[in-house]
Amino acid sequence: MEGGKNRKLNRLKGYNYAQDGWYFVTVCTKDRKHFFGKIINGEMRLSKIGKMAEKFWQEIPAHFPDVKSDEFIIMPNHIHGIIIIENNIVGNKNFCSLRWQTKWARSLSSVIRGFKIGVKRWCRENNYVLNKNFCSAQFAWQKSFYDHIIRTEKSLNKIRNYIYNNPLRWELDRNNSENLLM
Repeated sequence: MEGGKNRKLNRLKGYNYAQDGWYFVTVCTKDRKHFFGKIINGEMRLSKIGKMAEKFWQEIPAHFPDVKSDEFIIMPNHIHGIIIIENNIVGNKNFCSLRWQTKWARSLSSVIRGFKIGVKRWCRENNYVLNKNFCSAQFAWQKSFYDHIIRTEKSLNKIRNYIYNNPLRWELDRNNSENLLM
């Protein structure tokens, strides 16, 4: 790699992430900053940006007609969700720009990139800054994202359960920067 930096590849080598499939993804904020809200009594309370991230996540299928969203949760500093790519969805793709002209343009990475761009743009346009004890932080995403290809119904059900119960386990979550057990 250039500059001596060896960046870990997050994707499964040789796998086509534009093919039909169910994918569990986790997208984190840079430095695990708590932009999206907080957990109170095991329930996620969304901040304004958390509500916008939720809105943009729900709108993914409107921007990517071959994509559906299943279970998801917005956490204080990350998002867990299940993305379904079904290339057999019938629809008029002529309204779209170049993104539909190559198979890679509608991959899982392009879906997540589009989501991240939407949230980041909203933050920039609305001057969104996190103020915590007079320290400010501009909103930013962690580079890349985590993914897991869901291959069985048993795995799908475990992941749905994990997503649904994630706020209840926040005290022990490795993404919780306030976790004293880290």
